[in-house]
Amino acid sequence: MNAIIVSSRKPVFGHEENPVTPTNHPADLRIRDLIQRQPILIFMKGNPDFPRCGFSARAIEALREAGAHDFAWVDVLAEPEVRERLPEISEWPTFPQVFIRGELIGGADITEELLAQGELARKVQGALERSQA
Repeated sequence: MNAIIVSSRKPVFGHEENPVTPTNHPADLRIRDLIQRQPILIFMKGNPDFPRCGFSARAIEALREAGAHDFAWVDVLAEPEVRERLPEISEWPTFPQVFIRGELIGGADITEELLAQGELARKVQGALERSQA
């Protein structure tokens, strides 16, 4: 698996309120490592500049409005193994999937709800502060 990752932030090991549990599949540990090492990570269709579905575009917009301008991403359309395995690992069936400090936040709808409540900005700020420490 050669996940497409874009991030200029140094890798961090985040805390996990809702840990992602790998199975015995070889790709699962690599996926989990990506989730844990990136302060903010989105598994999406397309890329942040050219999302290939409306839900991915909405999640990216919410992250950016919350102050996340530098984050890691994986294009699940280019990574069929990730697209197949991640829903089982995270127990979340759809894409996009947003993770902050190793915690599954959810998809577009939940990300937008958290943005409206101010909670997404707090989570983003906390992740960015911790990754700069």
